[in-house]
Amino acid sequence: MHANPARDLSVRVLISVMAGESFAAPALDDALTKAVLATRDAGLCTHLVYGTLRYAPLLEAALEPLLRGETPLKARALLMCGAFEKLILGTPPHAVVNEYVTLARTGFGPPALVNAVLRRVEALSVDELGPQGAAATLPAWLADEYRAAYRQQTDEVLQDLLTPQPLWLRLTPAGEDSLQAEGSTLETGHSETGQQRRASYGDVYRVQLSRPLRETEAFEAGWAQPINPASMACVLALGDVQGQQVLDLAGGAGIKAAMLAAAGASVSSVDRLAGKHRAAKNNMRRLGLQAEFVTADLTGPLDLTPADRVLLDAPCTGSGTLRSHPEIKLRLTPQAVLAAAALQGRMLDTAAGLTAPGGMLVYSVCSVTQAEGPLAAQSFLERHPEFSPEALPDLLVDTVVSGPGVLTVPLDGVDGFFIVRLRKQG
Repeated sequence: MHANPARDLSVRVLISVMAGESFAAPALDDALTKAVLATRDAGLCTHLVYGTLRYAPLLEAALEPLLRGETPLKARALLMCGAFEKLILGTPPHAVVNEYVTLARTGFGPPALVNAVLRRVEALSVDELGPQGAAATLPAWLADEYRAAYRQQTDEVLQDLLTPQPLWLRLTPAGEDSLQAEGSTLETGHSETGQQRRASYGDVYRVQLSRPLRETEAFEAGWAQPINPASMACVLALGDVQGQQVLDLAGGAGIKAAMLAAAGASVSSVDRLAGKHRAAKNNMRRLGLQAEFVTADLTGPLDLTPADRVLLDAPCTGSGTLRSHPEIKLRLTPQAVLAAAALQGRMLDTAAGLTAPGGMLVYSVCSVTQAEGPLAAQSFLERHPEFSPEALPDLLVDTVVSGPGVLTVPLDGVDGFFIVRLRKQG
């Protein structure tokens, strides 16, 4: 009996991610490109990798009583993937045991151990998990951060974070027409179960593609740009930028810079990594847009002309993006949150000096932790009394108040971002 290629590849990717050698998205993309699996197998592989990572703490808790001593990484990844199929997907137990014992014989772990553990691990269905049980899929301290952020909505949010991430595209009218002509679908406002959900936020649409994105006319012609609605909300927080000079600080791959340029701003994007500028410039050319790129360290004062509009989307722990980056919850620690908040504080101080008198500074992070969001903003205001918070414009996404700013609500494929708008005295 031969091992199923999708399961084999899934376990190999999980080993790499669990070892801390890579992140799930690039590791999976690279593995699928090299393996050239059939479409059905590629879909199964993707589902197994992301599903196992999303449910990892729960799966580890279910497996722990059945293991003795330290289990080698290869065997642990194999058992977690098998447990995900049995406990969460509901794959027939005999099929799970047969498939993963066969895999074990190819070098992933002791077949006898895999056979014994996967036969005995206690069954658990998604329905039995229930809304409150979704907290078991996070480390306890991180679940507490989500409770502090979303209060009564926490159970709903945590359950939703276990669902696959949809593809969001910012589309021009030509992009909409082109994708639909190729057979892609701009989704309606209802899920497959009939539940009401948002399918678009302004010109950012939930899309099901008929072919790989890079092979679509819309992408090649610059009519489509992947961006989450919450990420787009950071751009919208600046308001009308037509004809405005905007500093995009910690601009990374330049996606927000591109959206600002598309809205008519004159953009200077600053990041300390020149490699990110190369990717950003290539994307700008694809979109037919222009921006200036500056390589600089934002943890100290910079000799740049202050601007009336400044966006600092700071490096963070990414705790608001667990749907698309579930491996974060396996690596993140409270100490890492505090280290990120300290870095963000230094970058905020730099951003203050780059905001012109009377100008506006928008601070955002794709994290839901208190230290990186409301506490970082409040500490900044205490250090810089020349700034004061002001009301945000319509961000299109649902939000909850969080200190001097807001948190986007991570439901229906939207990420969790903290966003605050600060005005400097003239």
